[in-house]
Amino acid sequence: MKYITFGQDQDQVSEVILGTMNLSQLSTQEAESLLKDALEEGINFWDTADCYADGGSEERIGEVFAANPGLREKVFLQSKCGIRREDGVKFFDFSAEHILNAVDASLERLKTESLDCLLLHRPDVLMEPEEIADAFRILHKTGKVRNFGVSNMNPAMIRRLQKYTKYKLETNQIQISCAFSPVFDAALHVNMQTESGVMRDGGIMEYCAENDMALQAWSPLRYGFFEGIFLGNPKYQTLNRVLERIAEEQKVTPTAVALAWILRYPARMQAVIGTTKSSRMKESALASQVTLDRRQWYEIYQAAGNELP
Repeated sequence: MKYITFGQDQDQVSEVILGTMNLSQLSTQEAESLLKDALEEGINFWDTADCYADGGSEERIGEVFAANPGLREKVFLQSKCGIRREDGVKFFDFSAEHILNAVDASLERLKTESLDCLLLHRPDVLMEPEEIADAFRILHKTGKVRNFGVSNMNPAMIRRLQKYTKYKLETNQIQISCAFSPVFDAALHVNMQTESGVMRDGGIMEYCAENDMALQAWSPLRYGFFEGIFLGNPKYQTLNRVLERIAEEQKVTPTAVALAWILRYPARMQAVIGTTKSSRMKESALASQVTLDRRQWYEIYQAAGNELP
């Protein structure tokens, strides 16, 4: 497993992240087995959120920590807050009151005294940066959160927030995969009158690389917005043939190649895998051993149905 430096204390964290959105579907014993297997593969970065299964995923992690004294210290733990649902209404809430209450609730469920990183979960267009900065100050001062980041934010949003908080925003978690690559489309079609040339994100990849923010790719094996997995999918026959051929050459699986495609971007990249199966997690960990050359990277990009100018 390869590692990147992360945060104020320069922690060494795995470039493959174990996402736990579906962890509550497992029993405590099954979750314990998965989490320990991840550590054995070198995956020491675990990602969760307060809204995953209404806190159920955090609770499951907390049960595993409680049953395994000393395990918490071996893990870089990241959670997210800001997505709320009340009376059937979904909304985003970055108020200081909600952030502080959400972190306290997460820590209780996780059975830990602190988070290594807290992300604001999706943009809240009603956010007041001064209020967020105050919440961050309190959380850091009390030792409840060591690092902060965002998810699905564009550069303008990040700049606006960073202006008010003294803590560097360490990461941006966004959707990227071989079959979902608008972040690359616009860069490859600059100044062209094509649909692919429309930059909708303000240059997220370039901004994060320039400002040394880690980029965490979520849904790295999906196409569309939770539409499905592209591996083995007849909609992506050409892509799968290319992934399978390269996987055979590299003596890994197509899963590892698909993740390696993301990690190949020259920035501080991480890929968040959301599996509940140890076998798939172990396949994913091998992505860290695969380095694609330029020809292979662009071949995969085009095999997914994209065109180059």
